[in-house]
Amino acid sequence: MPSPAKKAFPLRLDPELHAALERAAAGDLRSINAEIEVLLREALARRGVKVPVSPPPQRGRPPAASTPQHGSEET
Repeated sequence: MPSPAKKAFPLRLDPELHAALERAAAGDLRSINAEIEVLLREALARRGVKVPVSPPPQRGRPPAASTPQHGSEET
C-alpha cells in the first residue's frame, strides 16, 4: 500500500537556524527536510505526543513479473 502523500508547506527560518540544520543534516547524511522531521518527532516524543511512524518509501525497481523458465513447461 503506498504511503500517503506528505504535506508540504512553506517554512520561514532564520538564516543561522537554517545553516545549523544544514550542518546537522549533513552530519547525519539526511536532507534538511528529513532532519527537521526527525527533530520534530523527537521534540513531540519528549512532550508525550505519539506520532505514528509512516512506512519508509519503497526503493528500487519493482519485482519482475514471473514468467515460465525454459524447460519447466509441460508439453
